[in-house]
Amino acid sequence: MRTEEVTATAQNQDQDQDQNQNQDQNQDRAGQSDRQRLPLLALLALATAVFITSLTETLPAGLLPAMGADLGVGESATGQTVTVYAVGTALTAIPLTAATAAWRRKRLLLAAMAGFAAANTVTALSGDYLLTMTARFVAGVAAGLAAGLAWALLAGYARRMAPPHLQGKAIAVAMAGIPVALSLGVPAGTFLGKVVGWQVAFLAMTGLTVGLLAWIAAAVPDRPGTARGAKTPVLGTLRVPGVTPVLLVTLVFVLAHTVLYTYIATFLDELGMGDSTDLVLLVFGAASLVSIWAVGALIHRRLRALTLASVLLVGVAAAVLAVFSDHHALVYAAVVLWGLGWGGAPTLLQTAAGDAGGDAADAAQAMLVTLWNVAMAGGGVFGGVLLGLVGTSSFPWTILLLLVPVLLVVLAARRHGFPGRS
Repeated sequence: MRTEEVTATAQNQDQDQDQNQNQDQNQDRAGQSDRQRLPLLALLALATAVFITSLTETLPAGLLPAMGADLGVGESATGQTVTVYAVGTALTAIPLTAATAAWRRKRLLLAAMAGFAAANTVTALSGDYLLTMTARFVAGVAAGLAAGLAWALLAGYARRMAPPHLQGKAIAVAMAGIPVALSLGVPAGTFLGKVVGWQVAFLAMTGLTVGLLAWIAAAVPDRPGTARGAKTPVLGTLRVPGVTPVLLVTLVFVLAHTVLYTYIATFLDELGMGDSTDLVLLVFGAASLVSIWAVGALIHRRLRALTLASVLLVGVAAAVLAVFSDHHALVYAAVVLWGLGWGGAPTLLQTAAGDAGGDAADAAQAMLVTLWNVAMAGGGVFGGVLLGLVGTSSFPWTILLLLVPVLLVVLAARRHGFPGRS
């Protein structure tokens, strides 16, 4: 009997070991399966953060008359609330990225979003122009912490949360907040400002940000920063092959886009389509979302081809607007091409900067964000000068001229910057 008991005990132990091994194998498979999937809940939180940074920057564009009236200044002066935001980001993205490189990513993201909540609240409650401009500058600084880090950080953050073959898709999801903000957020904020006041539109942004803080705390995984001893000097990043071409393309491509987008309402009004501005922006946004989906699906294999297609699509759109703007149907067709070309551009440029930068990817992306905001501020100023000198008809032709060097640089950066395989 004792021999049988020992045998039975041994068999039970073997069965337990087999069960434990099976459980470990199942857990390993589950872990591998999780690592092969996109963390959508966390990525959507990052997309919402990008949405907030983009909408905070552009929201005043749809509220200029009401804001100017309440603040006691003209629309031109009120329009500088957009410029001062971009200036705040451009001045602080690089130094803040360097100063906070060792911070844990989640802590940094929460701090940046809290800065947006505070700045938008002050903007909503302020009745003084100088205080409003100060709040907008603070929002731009928060964007240096968030756009330099909602873009540099969030693009890099998204890359780190996804397996290598899905990193392009992860960035595409995270950066989807940009076209959503431009195509849906600005018209919605404008409508809300007309119905209940522009202050409510900014307070709604604060409420959304507070909700996002809780979302980030619950759903977004933490990641370590960069070891201080391992940091590459920001300016030294320019010597990394491929970084300079990506930054040059970013500067000129964004400038070309912003010249027209900043004054799209004025441009459409000159064409007799002023009442259709919201619809045109909606069409632009829908095409942009299609572009983001296509870029996310193909970017890990076709970075170069997609970048060339992006530049060419925007160029064709500008040519149609330059020659056939009298035909409203063709204007809508051009806007579709514009959205298809531009929607995936942030993802393409962020990915190119990250790939080219290598170990200095965070510094490269911080420089990209700085130049992006310089281009946005410059586009508003340059477009205003063109508007005063030659009118809105010059915008499409200006885009075409600016896209020539963009196309040449992308074509030349075959080995580094925009390689055929990423």
